[in-house]
Amino acid sequence: MTRIKRGVTKRKRHKKILKMTKGHQGGRHSLFRQANESMLHAYSYAFAHRRERKGDMRKLWNIKINAAARANGLNYSNFIRGLRLAGIEVNRKMLADIAMQDPDGFAQIVETAKQSLEEAAA
Repeated sequence: MTRIKRGVTKRKRHKKILKMTKGHQGGRHSLFRQANESMLHAYSYAFAHRRERKGDMRKLWNIKINAAARANGLNYSNFIRGLRLAGIEVNRKMLADIAMQDPDGFAQIVETAKQSLEEAAA
């Protein structure tokens, strides 16, 4: 069986890992074993936090919607309930954007939600 010399391949792999960990501190960017461990952790955090960001954005949209709805005399939960009763299907991302960009348009949506809540109560 022939002998396999892997100096070039190994060096290339090591350099690739060290390049990935360029901004890390201490030996985590210059020593291969530490850099490899650091890179694995960094990528696992990045994967998890990409998913976490979705929830963070939804929380932010809810905060914006609540602030705008309260400015128009209705709290968040009643506003969302009013939208459901009125049959308005606009997602929270769009509602938050409307609340920030077009306050008058958002006020009209809030009025529609208020009317549908009053009709449901009567």
